[in-house]
Parts: sequence; structure tokens; C-alpha cells
Amino acid sequence: MKARIFAKAALCVSLLAVSVGSALAADNVKIGMIQPLSGPNSVFGVNCQRGMQLAVDMINEAGGIKSLGGAKLELVPADIPTPNTAAQATQRLISREKVSGIVGHFVSSSTLAASEVTERMKVPLVTFAFADQITERGYKYSFQVTPKGTVFGADQFNYIYDMMKDHGKAPKKIAILYEDTAYGTTQAKGLRAAAQAKGVEIVVDEAYPLGITDANPLINKIRATSPDIVFPVSYFNDALLLIRGMRQQGINIPAVGGAAGYVINDFRKGLGEYCEGILSVASSNQDLAPKDFVDRFEKQYGVMPTHDAISHAVAVDVMAKAIEKAGSADPKKIRDALAETNTCDGIASAIPGKCVVFDKNGLNTKTFPILVQWRGERLVTVYPKDVATSEPVLPQ
Repeated sequence: MKARIFAKAALCVSLLAVSVGSALAADNVKIGMIQPLSGPNSVFGVNCQRGMQLAVDMINEAGGIKSLGGAKLELVPADIPTPNTAAQATQRLISREKVSGIVGHFVSSSTLAASEVTERMKVPLVTFAFADQITERGYKYSFQVTPKGTVFGADQFNYIYDMMKDHGKAPKKIAILYEDTAYGTTQAKGLRAAAQAKGVEIVVDEAYPLGITDANPLINKIRATSPDIVFPVSYFNDALLLIRGMRQQGINIPAVGGAAGYVINDFRKGLGEYCEGILSVASSNQDLAPKDFVDRFEKQYGVMPTHDAISHAVAVDVMAKAIEKAGSADPKKIRDALAETNTCDGIASAIPGKCVVFDKNGLNTKTFPILVQWRGERLVTVYPKDVATSEPVLPQ
């Protein structure tokens, strides 16, 4: 009798343990990923997706979200090829997929549209996009890990101006070419203001529509005005058209790109020999990122991680740390934890400044743009001097 009672008690304890274990078993925490996985900007979307997925894999392998019993992060993708699809896709992630937060979009115009939805539905959005408006509208659910577009534009000019001045070649007149998107117009605004502050003449200040097929009208303006430097702010196809056209026509003045199309592996492949020595502003670079992340990315994908992949991995890491701090998959609690972000370790250290600290508007106050240059098959950081890994090579 005692044996049977003991056996029943043991069985009850065992069943209770199973029940408690099941109750503590952590569900996946879903993070929405909004990127242009098809369409004209898909090359960027794929880069971003790779960086985000690698960050998720590394976080999950390290134990996941420990405050949620080891819950794993799960990326839920939404393809947003054009800005007019952003609102609907973002709403689907929130209402149907029940994501706890969203990371993306690469394109500023799409991010602005998506953030209207995330703000209304009270789900946090962490983005890499540059447009100033993202964190200037008083929104409480938008967070920007990179500097604002006007800051990128200003440093795009100031960095090369200072470098050339140090070599006795301060530019006297420049050309600004930019596409008429939120990204292009914002960055051009910063470029324009910085050049005017230095008293440099802007001989070409030209906006053009996204997706041009003929760059000759723009190149002809460069030829006619003979600027010392050209500052193009454009996505991939436009970047190829502009630089290839200039070089093929013998226009060899320095070109300092506005990130985007100028810092991806496909740009180097598309331009070939014309790519050597091209400079660009960037939000991060592989020679400043943690070695374990860079090595694994290159082994897994066969190419170096460029700034879009790195910065989106940082955005995922920041989101994961907020979920960990919140100890919850509730979007409101995650948003509150994001607002208190102060992190300088892990993947989050991959950006210049090595830290992410958001101000009251959701802008990271600890990072800054860098200037990178193509050397063979890799980009190297050449400015500012205190973070540069290589000396710049300037045209003679």
C-alpha cells in the first residue's frame, strides 16, 4: 500500500514538473523585417537580410532571450519593393504575424511610410535609414541607429575637404548630384550647407528622378562646369551609370559617394577598374566591426559585409537587448526599454563610436559617419583619422 501511494505521489510530482516545464517553455519572439527583397533596390535588401539573419543566429546560439527562458528570435520578412507598399506590408506584420518589433527599411521613403503605421499601432521600429524626418516628427516608436542624412551630407563634404586641404588641394568648386527621394534630398541639404559654410562654390546642384537610364545630361553639366569634386548621392543603378559614364568620358575628378550604391560589393563588380580609389561616406565598415561577425559573414556569404548589412545587424542586436531588458514580448514594454538603450558591447559595437544611446527623439547620439575607399576588393576606412585603418589615396 505504501509503495503504491509513493508511486502515485512520484507520478504526480513528475506530471507537475512536466506541466511547470511546459508553462516555462519560451515561445519565439517575432521581429518583423521590412526590406526591398525584390525590385530595383533588392541588392540592398538582400545585404540587409543577411546581416539581420546572422545577428539573429548569433543571438540565438548564445542562449536567446534569457529573461524569457531562452526564447529564440524569429525574423518574419516582408518584401517592400517600393514605398507605396510599405504601409500595408507593415500593418500585416503587426496585425497578422503579431511581431513584437520591426527592423528596417533600407530606403528612407519606405521607412517613413512604415513608421506611420508602427507609430499608430504602437510597435517599435529600429531603422538604419538616413532621412532626418524619421526622428524629427515627435514619434515615440521610431529609433535610428545611424546618423541623420544631413549629418551624412555634411561629413561627406567636410571629410574630403579637410583631407584635400591637408595636402594643399582644398576644393574651390563642387558638383552635387542627387536623386529626388527622401534620402537624396536630405543628404544633399547637408552637403549644400557644409560647402556654403566653407565658402566653396557649388557649380552643379542637380536633382534627378530615381531610376534614370541615361546619365549623359548630368555628366555634360559636370564637363561644362569643371568642378574639383563631384558628390553623387544615389542608389545602385544610378551610381554605376554616373561613375562609369564619367570615367569613360575621361572625367577623372574625385568622386565621393553618398553611401547606398557606392559601398556595396555589386558596385565594385559592376565598375571593375573604375571602382579603384572611389570614396564614399558610410555608416560602418567591416574593418571596424567585431572580427567574429565579419569572419562568419564572409564564410557564410562569400563577400565582405558592407555598411547596410552591419548596421542592420546592429539594429537587430539593439532590439534583442531591449527585449531582454523588458523581459517581455510586449511591444510597449520593448519600446520603453529601447528608449533607455545604452549599449557598447556585442554586435552593437560594430558601428563608429562603438555604442548605441538613443536621445529623446530616438536618434543614436554616439555614432558618426566615416569615409571609406575602395582598394581592390575591399573597402577601407580612411577618415576620421582617429578611427581610420588606412591612409587615403588621393588623386594626383
